[in-house]
Amino acid sequence: MSSSQLIRVAVAGASGYAGGEALRLLAAHPFVEIGTLTAHSNAGTSLGEVQPHLRGLAHRILEPTTPDTLLGHDVVLLGLPHGASAQVAAQLPDDVLVVDLGADHRLESASDWEQFYGSTHAGTWPYGLPELIHAEAPGVDVATAARQRDKLPGARRIAVPGCNVTAVTLGLQPGVAAGLIETNDIVAVLANGYSGAGKALKPHLLASEALGSAQPYGVGGTHRHIPEILQNLRAAGAAGPSISFTPTLVPMSRGILATATAPLVKGVDPEQVRAAWEAAYADEPFVHLLPEGQWPSTAMTLGANTACVQVAVDAAARRVVTVTAIDNLVKGTAGAAIQSMNLALGLRETAGLITEGVAP
Repeated sequence: MSSSQLIRVAVAGASGYAGGEALRLLAAHPFVEIGTLTAHSNAGTSLGEVQPHLRGLAHRILEPTTPDTLLGHDVVLLGLPHGASAQVAAQLPDDVLVVDLGADHRLESASDWEQFYGSTHAGTWPYGLPELIHAEAPGVDVATAARQRDKLPGARRIAVPGCNVTAVTLGLQPGVAAGLIETNDIVAVLANGYSGAGKALKPHLLASEALGSAQPYGVGGTHRHIPEILQNLRAAGAAGPSISFTPTLVPMSRGILATATAPLVKGVDPEQVRAAWEAAYADEPFVHLLPEGQWPSTAMTLGANTACVQVAVDAAARRVVTVTAIDNLVKGTAGAAIQSMNLALGLRETAGLITEGVAP
């Protein structure tokens, strides 16, 4: 598709956090015309009532989320609850690019889906993490290794990763692909902003419960992002990886700070580790390895399609330590969707996306 044409994009689930963030980014995209906006319980209301920050679109009326209302577009972004996308997508034409911001089509394993989501697997779509490294076995040259972006041009169905998955994958994958870390003893602990839990009214998400407090969730190997992380580590060359994964809600609206550690392969020195991460991300527009001694913070990535990464070696523990910061609504969701959309349509990968955050 030529970048001189305006691409008509519909957003389903426009009243939610992911849908609203997609609209914020699409409004500044040079090659996009925003089409129909849909919602479920908010259908019939104006967008300005539920997304008051989107002033240029405030007058738009939210339509019901049905296949009929989504017809007539080049692209449909589905910002729907898990389990709701597949039925809608199945009724859209094959030549329409459908990008699912939910989980329905991320996993390759039907048994993993059924175990963690408790319903029938809807099938697997091309995966929307362009930076994902592909390696048949550890020990590849990470600078030249194949990336997931190579699989996206021409795609008409794309599954966007989970936000936690993106943070942990980007932190660890250079060491996995280069064969520098053991993958059978990975530990990841994450600090997560509350927007990742969605807009649904739940007692533990109330300000009176959240402010001044931190609370873990999905503890003990139960979080739904675990099989997706392992899937990505296998793509990067790991055989039989395992991970202890513990996310924690902390009192901020946006952001993920993911600390992931893994044992260092015997004989590997810190210079090799640093070199692998530098080589992996030297040419990536949205993944930034910070200078040695500077550590990521969620504030660095606020509002940007940016992942800030740092890596160090804990010599006493013989473990590699990675810390990755992303905005869960941008690089973790809506920004990844638009980045993948750009690749699928033959546009500049960076179109409509920024790397500069908002501070303070």
